[in-house]
Amino acid sequence: MDASDVMVIRQHLIDPEICIRCNTCEATCPVGAITHDDRNYVVDADKCNLCMACVPPCPTGSIDNWRTVPKVQAYSVAEQLLWDELPAQQAVEGTVADAPQAAADAQASPAAVGATLPPWSAAHAYTNLYGPKGREASITATVVGNVRVTAVGHEYDTHHVVLDFGQLPFPVLEGQSIGIVPPGTDASGRPHHARQYSVASPRNGERPGYNNLSLTVKRVLEDHQGRPVRGVASNYVCDLQVGAQVQVIGPFGTSFLMPNHPKSHIVMICTGTGSAPMRAMTEWRRRLRQSGKFDGCKLMLFFGARTQEELPYFGPLQNLPKDFIDIHFAFSRTPGAPKRYVQDLMRERAADLGPLLADPNAYFYVCGLKAMEEGVVLALRDVAQQAGLDWNGVAAALQREGRLHLETY
Repeated sequence: MDASDVMVIRQHLIDPEICIRCNTCEATCPVGAITHDDRNYVVDADKCNLCMACVPPCPTGSIDNWRTVPKVQAYSVAEQLLWDELPAQQAVEGTVADAPQAAADAQASPAAVGATLPPWSAAHAYTNLYGPKGREASITATVVGNVRVTAVGHEYDTHHVVLDFGQLPFPVLEGQSIGIVPPGTDASGRPHHARQYSVASPRNGERPGYNNLSLTVKRVLEDHQGRPVRGVASNYVCDLQVGAQVQVIGPFGTSFLMPNHPKSHIVMICTGTGSAPMRAMTEWRRRLRQSGKFDGCKLMLFFGARTQEELPYFGPLQNLPKDFIDIHFAFSRTPGAPKRYVQDLMRERAADLGPLLADPNAYFYVCGLKAMEEGVVLALRDVAQQAGLDWNGVAAALQREGRLHLETY
C-alpha cells in the first residue's frame, strides 16, 4: 500500500452557514486555493498549504474550520459547493501529515502588503452581535430613507439606504459592514444567504444621535464578465420603500477601521460603491471638525468611476470645504477624454503622498473592485521610490502598523 493512501491531513473548510460571501478569503489567499460559485466559498485541499493568511481578515470566523480526514478522502471542491452546512468530524486513525511549505515562501502579489491589524488608535469594534450559529438571531431594521445618488437616466443605479434599529443596540464603526438577508429562496429552494454591505455613515448614525446607519448599494445588472444578471440582494435593497422591514446580521470587520488619533492623516482611494466606508470616515471627521477637533490633519480622496454620472455622491462631495478634504476624481469612460484611473492621479500627487507614506501618523484605505488593487499598490510603490524611500521597508511598515488597508471585491 502506498504511504499516500494512509496519509491523514487537516483539511481547511469554510462554514457555509456563517460565511457572508465577502470574498476576503479568496482575495487574501496567496496560492489560489479558495474559489466560489454563486452560493458557496470553498477550499481546494490540493492547493491549500495551511498558511493561515486568510484567517485573520475573515470578518465572521467562517474561514476558521478544520476537519481531519484521510488524504484520499479529502472533501472535493465539487462536494463543498453543494453544502448547506459543514460535515461533522469523523473518527480517523493515523498521523496528520506535515503542512506544505508556508505561503510566505510563495510568490506574493503586490497587494500582499495589506494590513490585517487596525490602526493602534482605532476604537473598539463590536462584531457578530446578530447572526447564525449560537449568536443572537438576525435583527429587524426599518427603512427610513432610500434615495438615488447617481444621475437619473443612466444604466448604473446606486442608492443611499438608511436603516433604523429602534431600541435594539447595533453599534458600528466607520469601515465596518453588515449583512442583509434577502427574503425568499434561490432556484434550489434554499433560503438566500446574507449579502455584505459596507456602512456609509459614521459611528453616531446617519442622523447624529439616532440608532441608524446608511448603506451605498448599486443595482447589479451584470456580473464581472459582463453577462446579464439580476442581483438578488442589490435589487431587493434598491427597491425597498420607506417603512419596509429588513433582516440584518453583523456587524462585521475589525481591521478596516479609521484612526482616532487627533493628528492622523487619512488617504482614501476608491471606486463606485467602495466609497461607502470613505463617506463614513469623511463624515465623522467633518463632525469632529465642527467641534474643533482634527484641524490641520490631511484628508485626501481619490475617487474613480466610468463617468461623472455614475459616481455616487458627486454633488455633496463638491460642496465639502477645500481646506477640509483634497478630492480628485478619475473618470475612465468620459466621451472625448483620455481614460483616467485613481492610480494615475496618485502618481500626479506623488509630491504630497510621498511624505505621507513615510509618516507613521498617515493611513491609507483602498476599497472598490478587485481590478484596482494591484494598480493602486504599484502606484504607491512608484510614489515611494520617487520620494527616495525603500519600498520594501515602507510596505513592511504599512502592513505591520495597520496603515494600509485593502478591501476589494
